[in-house]
Amino acid sequence: MDGSGYGSYKRLVGRYDLGPCDLVIDHVQSDPYAPPSSIRAVVSLAESAVPDDVVATRAQRTAVADFLARDVSQRLRAASRDLRITEPGQEVLERSSVVVVGDAVEVRLTAALPAAGRRVKGRAAARLLTEELPGIVEGSALLGGMDEERLRDHVRLHLDQLELRELIAERGLVAFVGDGAVLPRRSGVSDLPLEDGVPFASPETLRTGFTLASGRTVTGMGIPRGVTVVVGGGYHGKSTLLRAIERGVYPHLAGDGREWVLTVPDAASIRAEDGRSAAGVDISPFISGLPSGADTTAFTTANASGSTSQATNLAEALEAGASALLIDEDTSATNFMIRDRAMRELIPDGAEPITPFVDRVRALFDERGVSTILVAGGSGAFFPVADHVVAMSAYVPEEVTGRAREIAARHAADLPEPDDAERFGRPFRRVPARGCLDVSGHRKPPRSRGRETIQVDRDDIDLAYLSQLVDAAQTAAIALLLGRVGRALDGGTALDRAVDEALESARAEGLDGLTGPRRIRGDLAMPRRHELHAAVSRYRRLAMR
Repeated sequence: MDGSGYGSYKRLVGRYDLGPCDLVIDHVQSDPYAPPSSIRAVVSLAESAVPDDVVATRAQRTAVADFLARDVSQRLRAASRDLRITEPGQEVLERSSVVVVGDAVEVRLTAALPAAGRRVKGRAAARLLTEELPGIVEGSALLGGMDEERLRDHVRLHLDQLELRELIAERGLVAFVGDGAVLPRRSGVSDLPLEDGVPFASPETLRTGFTLASGRTVTGMGIPRGVTVVVGGGYHGKSTLLRAIERGVYPHLAGDGREWVLTVPDAASIRAEDGRSAAGVDISPFISGLPSGADTTAFTTANASGSTSQATNLAEALEAGASALLIDEDTSATNFMIRDRAMRELIPDGAEPITPFVDRVRALFDERGVSTILVAGGSGAFFPVADHVVAMSAYVPEEVTGRAREIAARHAADLPEPDDAERFGRPFRRVPARGCLDVSGHRKPPRSRGRETIQVDRDDIDLAYLSQLVDAAQTAAIALLLGRVGRALDGGTALDRAVDEALESARAEGLDGLTGPRRIRGDLAMPRRHELHAAVSRYRRLAMR
């Protein structure tokens, strides 16, 4: 093909035996400037260096695939400019970049097929595909470069983390922060652990321990169900602790520093989000009697304010089944969170449509069993309703619940009278209108643009404020799942049910089921239901029945 038109490359689609692996060319780019070609390197399990006993369960296969993906990714960075694999982050997710399927391991890559202008560089392509690629595979952990002890440690850590996450829920905890954890990151744009970061040391009053099935014992701070307030001076680690707890819904790799920070998997981070849209959301427990007369039991807007957006985010998290809310005052609307005595005196409750979160957080747990972990640095308004108060000082935690209650008792006269009315007993479920998320007739299917955006025809879904959406590969999977959710919305199916059905089918079929056998993709990762639910809720054409 050397020297022929670039379109000649399309004749390469097919399967080839390269010795160390089979090469499968699924899709060839249309020209040198188009997105790169999709290829797979396939190695049979029997011929690979992967032990049979570490791929028996889905959780094991996820860990093995993650280990192999990290190894291949590292080798590609050092050896090739034109071969790429979707690189994993600090979290261990179920991905499509490397999969153990049937009796084989597949590595899904992209290849920028070489060209001179718009002409095929055949000899360079031959070197890339028949020498460079099999050489990398042969030296990788798939074959000759396997470190079996490291692989087994990686799998064991993953299984231990999943077990611990179940155990903390059984013990009545919403989160666990292991002793020795390094929570600070190197910078605001790096997810790597800070070198020489202060190791976490649990306060004695909250220390708990677990002995896992593997024989490993871990100790650390257990955060019980209920209302926990984290306080401390600026830059002393309050928000750093909360961010680690946010990411604790996912297992992490060894060396991350947060391997033993585990959170119940349905915990949801809540913040203000000016400008987001809302469709039929019940925010009446927090906002009612708006001067405009808008119905806050089915609140709809194209441009939410700080307080209404935070109320909307919270209501949607409850709809999606969150058992714990994670809130930082730094990213919250002040008037949604608190109203002090002076403001209540100047603007009486009857003239204020917002009932602040401080007045509802206790009822949220008492009526719905939904816990809250809240970072507060500027107000002690939450002390009277807190079950536990943890103070951070230079990244070292101390439980100060008793002292906080004493302070709260001295200021009891400043607090509003408790509201005994039930506010959260009625489940909040929305039923979207038929066809409001029908993407089948669009010229192009929904597609992701990085981690923060999904394009649906001419509309963008903005996911920038979803802090627990950690990888662009998850966003890519959500874009594909939108079609399944849309098909389930028949005018009678609740939104949370449609989301669950879409995810259940994806988990049953695997990520490859989202694209089908004709378009294998290596850039997908399984999302949580909360982020899929949040993406649908932010679609500006969503409408309720």
